[in-house]
Amino acid sequence: MPDRIFMPLMGLVAAALIALSLVWPQGQGARSWGPFGHTPVQQTPEMKARIQKEKDAAIRRDQAAKKAVEAVGQMPTQAPPPVPPQAPPQAPQ
Repeated sequence: MPDRIFMPLMGLVAAALIALSLVWPQGQGARSWGPFGHTPVQQTPEMKARIQKEKDAAIRRDQAAKKAVEAVGQMPTQAPPPVPPQAPPQAPQ
C-alpha cells in the first residue's frame, strides 16, 4: 500500500480512536465530564456500604486468626505421651 494512502488512513484511525476514548463508558475509575460517563459502581452508596461490610468482616476474621495463633502459642509445649496400641480382640474359634 502506498504511503500516500496509508499515512492519512492511519491519521483517521488515530483520530477515530481518540474520539471513541472520549465517549467510551467509564470503568471503575473517576467519572468522565459532561454528558459522558456515569457514576462508577464503587462510588454508589449501596456499594460503599457493601465494601465497608466486607472490610469489617475481613478485620474480624484477621483478629480471630491472630487469637487462634496466640492460643496455640500458649498451649503446653509437651504433648501427652502416646497411647500404646492395644491388640484387637481375638475371634473365638
